[in-house]
Amino acid sequence: MVAQPLVGKGRGFYWEGNRNETFQLPRMSKLIYIANTSLDGYVEDETGAFDWVNPDQVHEFVTELLRPIGTYLYGRRLYETMAYFGGPVIEDYPPEHRDFARVWQKAEKIVFSRTLTGPTTGNTRVERDFDLEAVRKLKRESEHDINIGGAELAGLALEADLVDECHLFLYPVIVGSGKPAFRAGLRRNLELLETRRFGTGVIHLRYRITARPR
Repeated sequence: MVAQPLVGKGRGFYWEGNRNETFQLPRMSKLIYIANTSLDGYVEDETGAFDWVNPDQVHEFVTELLRPIGTYLYGRRLYETMAYFGGPVIEDYPPEHRDFARVWQKAEKIVFSRTLTGPTTGNTRVERDFDLEAVRKLKRESEHDINIGGAELAGLALEADLVDECHLFLYPVIVGSGKPAFRAGLRRNLELLETRRFGTGVIHLRYRITARPR
């Protein structure tokens, strides 16, 4: 058989020989960290508040960003915040929230918590422990990319080199202290893939994580 090149197709690449010999080389799904941060790098202020986040102009963009995501990984606190979008009647939401609610409800949610006794939204399951090997397996087997939310959970995944991309929404505010978007001591090299500027002063930064610094 004469060797043929790899041909892109769907979620993976295929080796094409003759008509009867085609097989897929699996493509691992991406694990994507998305965070709203202040100019000084915090996702919450020292009181745990993030009321400085202004969704104007950004909300629709985030909806499209999340539309291809198949699974969300959450800690308890972020899940309880996002559960607002799990209501049974989409028409009960303000018009600007309805499309996001549809997208959010469609995806699988995995919540890591030792205090939640069960989920309060559909298409959701609760796990007691954040198992890094289980996340690796999910990346190998998932047909869609995966979103990891919350600085603490993302920090564990970043330290284990599981995160492929970071999407930061940088807000024009300085909060002084609070919960940082990234753990102290974490170092990684990043490649800037995309930027977008919004009229409210928010800047979206999309980075690929390339390697640990030497």
